[in-house]
Amino acid sequence: MSAENGKNGIPDVPAGPRPEPLRFYGTTWVHHDNGYTVRRVGLAVGSLAVAAAACFVLRVAYQGLQIADIGSFVSLLMIVMFAICSALAFRHTWSGFTSRPDPDRQASMRGLLAIGFVGSLLAYFFRTFTEAPGEKLHRAEYEKAREEYEKRTTRRSGNPTKKRRRK
Repeated sequence: MSAENGKNGIPDVPAGPRPEPLRFYGTTWVHHDNGYTVRRVGLAVGSLAVAAAACFVLRVAYQGLQIADIGSFVSLLMIVMFAICSALAFRHTWSGFTSRPDPDRQASMRGLLAIGFVGSLLAYFFRTFTEAPGEKLHRAEYEKAREEYEKRTTRRSGNPTKKRRRK
């Protein structure tokens, strides 16, 4: 329940555009409050821990292929596939923090991103050192929306009935 301003039960929220919440951060990225720093540190440690666990699982899978004795070509192919997919997933995830991804491209890369999930986790880990992942993009969009809102609301001043008519 939101705070009320004491006038007819109207909520005390600022007029204009509202910030878009980020995953795991909500809207704490706007003013860096309500545990923003703790969340960044926690998510950095968590994403690195999950990436390390994922690498361990991949190692166990690789050892399973070695035990199955399927050959060095298939083992090499698996290593190269995970390395390339992780690098592409890292790059795609990193660029997604600074610009909105194309939905069609995102859908077509879903399988590749699933295979290269370690790269996505590492991109998330490294991005948390500078900001909440995606904060710069959301902040720019929010500031632009606030500026446009301010232009629209401050433009209307004076009594419109006293306005001179154009000829």
